[in-house]
Amino acid sequence: MLRELAFNLLGVFLPVTAIVAFAIPLLGRARNSVPWALAMFAALFDAVTATVVYAAVATGDRPLVYPFGGWPPPIGITYEIDAFNGVLGLLTGWVVLAITIYSKWYEKEMDEPVWYYTLLVGLMIGLLGCLYTGDAFNLFVMIEVLSISAYGLVAYHKQRAEAVEAASKYALIGAVATNMYFLALVIIYGNYSTLNMADLALVGRAYLASPLPALLAVSFSLWVFTYKAAVFPNHFWLPDAHPEAPTPVSAALSGLVVNIGVYAVARFLYTIFGYNNALGVYRHVVLLALLLLGCASALLGAFMMLVQRDIKRLLAYSTISHIGLALMVGSLGFVVAGSALVLALTAMVAHLVSHSISKATLFMASGVFIHEAGSRDLDAMRGLGRVRPLSAIAMTVSFMNLAGFIPFVGFFSKLMMYQAFLDAGLPILAFIVILVSAVSLLGYMKPIYSIAFSFKKDAPVSSPKIEPVEVLLVAMTASLLGLGLILGLNPGVFSQPASSLTPQGVDDYIKAYLEARKTLGGPYG
Repeated sequence: MLRELAFNLLGVFLPVTAIVAFAIPLLGRARNSVPWALAMFAALFDAVTATVVYAAVATGDRPLVYPFGGWPPPIGITYEIDAFNGVLGLLTGWVVLAITIYSKWYEKEMDEPVWYYTLLVGLMIGLLGCLYTGDAFNLFVMIEVLSISAYGLVAYHKQRAEAVEAASKYALIGAVATNMYFLALVIIYGNYSTLNMADLALVGRAYLASPLPALLAVSFSLWVFTYKAAVFPNHFWLPDAHPEAPTPVSAALSGLVVNIGVYAVARFLYTIFGYNNALGVYRHVVLLALLLLGCASALLGAFMMLVQRDIKRLLAYSTISHIGLALMVGSLGFVVAGSALVLALTAMVAHLVSHSISKATLFMASGVFIHEAGSRDLDAMRGLGRVRPLSAIAMTVSFMNLAGFIPFVGFFSKLMMYQAFLDAGLPILAFIVILVSAVSLLGYMKPIYSIAFSFKKDAPVSSPKIEPVEVLLVAMTASLLGLGLILGLNPGVFSQPASSLTPQGVDDYIKAYLEARKTLGGPYG
């Protein structure tokens, strides 16, 4: 019953969300409340869909496959959801809903809310489409939908030259990146005659030719994915895009968009080219390179935070650092296997969840302080935590989670990272996790001290004000504590998504595809 409901929702959520995106500019000019109401409907519908889909996958014995238009795979485009993309879809659905709720408060900063909400709904489509698709070409299409929406949202305050410049830099390099991925798809299809992800994993098991085409395709693809994830040296767009984008857009970029890059890296190097002959020994070389890039990102982001006065640039470098940590531990597949691999991938998933919720909360809280101060500079925000106490609490707790304080989920994700690096025989990387956490804490203390613990000279004495949107921030902060307690009591809560990337998980991914192909009468069924 649950799987049937999930199956049906997968079939309608994309058309429904797309219809809403087209309806906003057509109906939204009549009343100012219509664009937000339509966007809220789309966000709530997608969050419910993501919840039902994850519940169906988590309680089932195999991934869920949905063939669009009834076309059998690999001819038709399919969605294939296992616990890995299922949990990321669940995270994305609810964080997008929170961002949409927050956007109503942010409307005071908007001059054209119709186009803002149109692009925001487009971003929803791209995010869930990238996560759920089981087709490498459809991933290209959804990356384009995601990217175009993100470019437009970064340039939303088009009257500011800096916003247009940041969006242009992001878009021009992004267009080159997606074209490189398209070239990778040409190479993949030319060598394997399929673009279905499960079919690629299956075909690769019998592949006996040179692994060089796969290496070339993966190299092009990973350049794109690391760009979307803002991993060094492709991180340069993020510190410029964040300050100029609307605050809820910054929350989406750092909380969700960067996850797509990490997800695609894991899907390619574990599910598609992880346990077959297509990439051969070069897979270990690629994973090692990604580990080194993740390490460089983690260190660069942590140290760059120390010299930032713009709170949104500080948070942008924090994102670069934390995504680097997630990529580091997620790349350990070249030295570990079995339970050690599950631990490493569990740490990656847990850290992505921890970082997404914290960073979305931090950007939304910073938006409250930016509105009060009329500036992004930390000196201008001195003492504002006493005016907005709930926002100050949400900000402080979210920073504590990112720093790895007990009993928040961020502590347990970093603890698992530390253990995974020790199990892999790489104590230097375990030390880097500690070093990055210590340096990051120094960076986090700047906004905490300026906003929550400082007094502003000659500031009028006023009673604390509470905005309704601050209740949302407190709820998101509470989820960090709740997830931490759950993870502390049950360390294996994220092991099921991680296990989807192990050999057994990939076997299940392929079997679900084969069952769907047989049921629908595919060309090889």
